[in-house]
Amino acid sequence: MNDKINRLRLANFGNLELLAKQVVEGFITGLHKSPFHGFSVEFAEHRLYNKGESTRHIDWKLFARTEKLFTKKYEEETNLRCQIVIDCSSSMLFKQEKQISKLEYAVYSAASLIELLKKQRDAVGISLFTDSLDLHTPAKSSLAHHRFLYNELEKHLVSYSENSKKATNTIPVIHEIAELCHRRSLVFIFTDLLDDITKEQEFFQALQHLKHNKHEVVVFHVIDKKIELDFELENRPYTFVDMETGEKVKLNPTALKEKYKSSIEKYFASIQTKCIQNRIDYVLADISEGYEQVLMQYLIKRQKMM
Repeated sequence: MNDKINRLRLANFGNLELLAKQVVEGFITGLHKSPFHGFSVEFAEHRLYNKGESTRHIDWKLFARTEKLFTKKYEEETNLRCQIVIDCSSSMLFKQEKQISKLEYAVYSAASLIELLKKQRDAVGISLFTDSLDLHTPAKSSLAHHRFLYNELEKHLVSYSENSKKATNTIPVIHEIAELCHRRSLVFIFTDLLDDITKEQEFFQALQHLKHNKHEVVVFHVIDKKIELDFELENRPYTFVDMETGEKVKLNPTALKEKYKSSIEKYFASIQTKCIQNRIDYVLADISEGYEQVLMQYLIKRQKMM
């Protein structure tokens, strides 16, 4: 798969659209060997070729059999609207050395989705948020709109800075997006779920607002699994920093590894269970892995919605 290319090298190259094209081309190549091989614009019927028309869609195999020129007609399915929602708070900028950040993973995933949506002729919009809704674009399918989205996403390929910390306030933002999106949209949410854990119920009420407005919802839990879930750190003192508040604490991770893992696994398991109960797709998106699962989720949901 082309999504296993050196993402750090491409990130330094600075062309988000180029990365997206390479990822999607590799993904489509893989699909040609799968049941999704006919995922693009659907063939509908043949019609007689009219002199002066483009020869692009002539069925030459049919011409060889009939000695008559026919063109292929296609059904351009343009009904689906996809809204990509990305948590851009400072905690999403966490990264290890020689690794992409959680926000970079979300941005690259979003860019790849835009490229695939473009090929599907579906409409796409993005919503970027921190403690408020910083950007919301309606879903459109024009090339000018796609370029605008790439440009806005590239602005978030940044490193963490203590001087520009940004908090998270997911719940009111999701309520706002639920009202702004066209009804019956496919809503992809990329977040590390590191918000106020005491407001879990309110968080799902916000997701239910999306469901109430007939949206299909997929939550991509963007995480560095090795560090944030498995807590695999060396047996030595560390200084841990809350990237959204700047608060610091010094400790040896080995001393609390078991308790930490137990607590975090319980919290995330609760999130996953409630997603299932609310008919919301939950996907663990480990930043050390590729974007294939993100693109596949789109195709699966699209088939169900169309």
